[in-house]
Amino acid sequence: MLKIGSCDLGTKVLLAPMSGCTDLPFRLIAREHGAKFCFFEMIDAHSVIRHHRKMLKMVKTVESDRPIAFQLLANDTQTILQAAKIILPMADAKFLDINAACPVKKVIKKKAGAYLLKNGDMLCEMIKILASSLPIPITVKMRIGYEDEPIADIMRLAKKCELSGASAIFIHGRTRPQHYSGVVNYDAIKAVKDSVKIPVIGSGDVMSPELAKNMLDKTDCDGILVARGALGNPWIFEAIDSFLKDGSLSVPRDLSMVKRVVKRHMAYMQKYMECGEPSKVGIMRKVLIWYMRSFPNAKAVRGQISLVKEYEKMIELIDSI
Repeated sequence: MLKIGSCDLGTKVLLAPMSGCTDLPFRLIAREHGAKFCFFEMIDAHSVIRHHRKMLKMVKTVESDRPIAFQLLANDTQTILQAAKIILPMADAKFLDINAACPVKKVIKKKAGAYLLKNGDMLCEMIKILASSLPIPITVKMRIGYEDEPIADIMRLAKKCELSGASAIFIHGRTRPQHYSGVVNYDAIKAVKDSVKIPVIGSGDVMSPELAKNMLDKTDCDGILVARGALGNPWIFEAIDSFLKDGSLSVPRDLSMVKRVVKRHMAYMQKYMECGEPSKVGIMRKVLIWYMRSFPNAKAVRGQISLVKEYEKMIELIDSI
């Protein structure tokens, strides 16, 4: 199994930190279907320091939502350090991940996320200070390049991160301009894996058990991150575990079973989300659309989803499908 620092994660398949997605209800339903280790949503460190209520809600958790880690987004060490010290007493996090991978334009404008790849020395100094100041391991999530640099460049940066005190590297197999399109570069992930001694966790297009195994086989990485592949598909974790264990693929889910899980997900949202009914139902609509890939007549139902304004009506709609 995968170890980061002295922490045995108990799995090599992790739920990624996705902003606006991996909240407590999402994590709970994923854990019920095989997710053994999860991240909180990606958290903006500046907002934590300002005690932005929405950001602090992101670290809401319960006993069954363990083990867990958190990822912070910022462009300077002191901001991340200060935010981490606020979050750590609130959550029993196993490690802190620095986001050096987010390709979104508004994040790049703040010189955060993947922009940190442009200044490797600053990123490494950040790792060094955080690793010496916090009681948990420090990891870094990066892409294979800010532009289309030679693979040797990201290999050197990964090695420098290791020497600076990083306990693991999460690497998405695309460059920043690719965002989430184009082919994942397994060779680049493998090159990073070969360049360091710390664990390397591969990321990018883990959308099925077969693609999960492909990532592991072609990169020799120590683990994988599941991100978009889990949207409306919490079963992906148990499916990956089965496939990696003996090559078996799970029996296709029937509609009644999918509906039961969707309603359970909605019930978690109703219980744990701290916002007004209109906002809560709006987020429920988004989540239900994720699940629509499993439903017949999905297009027709999507139109009905947009009209729902109450939780009870949402459950009635699911029952009617």
